[in-house]
Amino acid sequence: MKTLLRQHRYALAVTLKRLVSQPFSSIANLLVIALALSLPLLGACLLVSVQPVARQLSVTPELTVFLKMEAPRGQAEEIATRIRKEHLEQTSSVRVMSKEAALKELRTNPAWEQALKVLPGNPLPDAVIVTLTPGDDLADRADKLARAWRSWPGVDLVQLDSAWVQRLEALLRFARIGLILLALSVALVVLATVFNTVRMQALSQREEIGVARLVGATESFVRRPFLYLGSITCSLAALIAIGVARLALIPLNDALSSLARSYDADFALFLPSATMLALAVIAVAALGALSARWSVQRNTRF
Repeated sequence: MKTLLRQHRYALAVTLKRLVSQPFSSIANLLVIALALSLPLLGACLLVSVQPVARQLSVTPELTVFLKMEAPRGQAEEIATRIRKEHLEQTSSVRVMSKEAALKELRTNPAWEQALKVLPGNPLPDAVIVTLTPGDDLADRADKLARAWRSWPGVDLVQLDSAWVQRLEALLRFARIGLILLALSVALVVLATVFNTVRMQALSQREEIGVARLVGATESFVRRPFLYLGSITCSLAALIAIGVARLALIPLNDALSSLARSYDADFALFLPSATMLALAVIAVAALGALSARWSVQRNTRF
């Protein structure tokens, strides 16, 4: 056990010495890998920040049936009764919003108070608000009901109020797939960079490796410093990438806060949890060690 630990300490010391002896090459490799890793990390920041907002929003479609302005009083109640009778299993609640109640509610909003005062009359129609029961194919059911209700007498418009939430969910799914593809591309960049770095190190030290083999060094002893080289390089690059992403979020959040305030909202981008970042660093280090092992196996056969 002591011998194994001593060999690992020796391999670590050799690796650090090689990194320090070639500072320009080491820094260049770190920056290339760090900048590549920062791209999927910033994408993960966006997804992590947006997902809680999406989860807070209801994805249950709420259909609003707007009646024509000339529709007689009481027709909204008739339509609501017909919806309850014909679509009882598909609806969880049906309520009527009269034009007077809608105007009263709108006047409570300071943004609309002055505009409504200059209008000669009530510009709002009667409406029926229908909440659908949850289940499979919710969007398809909502579209079919909306098409059917648009043909009813007195109906002017049927609006799917939460359709934008479904679009947001679809956009998030698209972003997740794009982030996975980007992460795979970055992984190839890391593999190629570490592979080439280890290859150059192995070729420049072929005489040293040959002498070590002549005196009885095992293949594990010869290859261990290169594995440390790949692992340490990727670990440091991952930490630098986290720092770069953290610095990039400062101007991004400043610009985003100004935009969010214009919509009376509060939204900011933030890094994933410390646990997720630690797992990412470990995964990148393992990827670097794997690439180094592949490279050293191919380039030390002499």
